[in-house]
Formats: sequence, C-alpha cells, structure tokens
Amino acid sequence: MTTVRTDAIASPGGGTFDARIVLPAAGHGPGVLLLQEIFGVNAYIRDVADRLAGLGYVVCAPDVFWRVQPNLDIDSSRPEAIPEAIEIAGRWDAEAGLADLGACVDHLRSMPEVQGEIGVIGFCFGGTVTYRVATSFDVACAVSYYGSGIATMLDAVGSLHCPTIFHFGDADPYIPNDEVEAIRAATAAMHNVAVYHHAGGKHAFDNHHAPHFSQPEIAAEAWQTTAAFLFAHLGSPGTGA
Repeated sequence: MTTVRTDAIASPGGGTFDARIVLPAAGHGPGVLLLQEIFGVNAYIRDVADRLAGLGYVVCAPDVFWRVQPNLDIDSSRPEAIPEAIEIAGRWDAEAGLADLGACVDHLRSMPEVQGEIGVIGFCFGGTVTYRVATSFDVACAVSYYGSGIATMLDAVGSLHCPTIFHFGDADPYIPNDEVEAIRAATAAMHNVAVYHHAGGKHAFDNHHAPHFSQPEIAAEAWQTTAAFLFAHLGSPGTGA
C-alpha cells in the first residue's frame, strides 16, 4: 500500500511550497519528480503519482504554480476550464519556477526513502518543463509527454546529457508535426534520446480523467515504453522491493 504525505520545500528565492510525496509499498525506491499539466496537481496527476509509486518509485509532485495560485486543482474533464488554466500557466515565472524544481531534485535526493537515482517525468506544460529540468540539473533520466514549445528551446539540447524520451502525437493540434521533426533532427545523433511520434495521437492522450483528451490505446502503448525506460535507467524496484 502506498503512503501519501505533503512536504514543504524551501524555494531558493524565499518562501516554501507544497509537494505531494507518494511512497511505494516498500517505503523506499528510486525517486521521480512528477511535473503537472496546466491544471495543477489535480486528480489526474495524483493518479499518475500513484501509478509511478505502484512501480516502486518515490514520487514528488510539486505545486509548480504556488506563486500564482497555490495548490491549484482544476478538473481537467471540463473543456471550459482550459482557458482558466492557460491564463494561470501564462503567469508562471519560468526562471524562478525552474529554480524551485532544482530544489525539488535536491529534496528528493535528501530523502531517506529515496534509494538510487532520480528521474523526471512531465505531461503537457510539465512535459516542456521536464526538458528544462533535464538540461539544467543532474537527473538520471527524463520522460517528456507532449511538451509544447520545446522546438523553440533547442539551443539547450547540447546540455541534454541524460537518457531522455519524448512522446508526441501526430494529430496534436497544439504541437505541429514540423516541430516534432525539428526535435527529432536536433537529437538524431544523440544516442541518449528517442522521439516517439504516436500515430493518431492527440494532445494529452494519457489524461484518462478528460474524455476530450483520453486515448487509452495510445496511452497504454506510451506507458509501456515509459515504464520500461524508467526500469532501465532507475532500476526495477517493483511493488515489493
């Protein structure tokens, strides 16, 4: 059975913010930093945290938007909530926020329950920020799901040293296929990077809480790849390790 708690993490810029910590049944394991969509640490992200903990990982899901709207929890099943979430995300201070996420990596590393390496995974907004974390901090691996805008940040790709996978859908209205191809071209010679472009995949296909996003078959295929990747680079703790 997993254990859930809230930790307060000190921001390098002052103040503290909450992070949802989910421990696996064993009570210990490698660490995973889980980065939210634009909707906050909502029911979907909490489910993803449980999913990762079920694989044996210690999960940290920080309140990324704490400076804008603390403990944001928007129901992503409501399409009408998207403009509100986009507006909040647009007020996020990227540089201060990135420093916060460095503090989260340090927090995971300091936790006695974390035994082994630390990886990062993010979805949508979090998929974009995952790329920034992976190019800025010492993490063992990174998984980015449909992060928009990464094609405009490829000047940092030389700093992407850890094993990394990108998941995109080729029917995503928010991320043009030519941007995905730009990422693929920029990383083609990098043996640590793989780009998965899922046929028929739309945006946020993993979000099973939102019927207008969810594509279960594509999500299952991507998750199988993700789980195998995490096992390869963080270890295979399992539910009872």
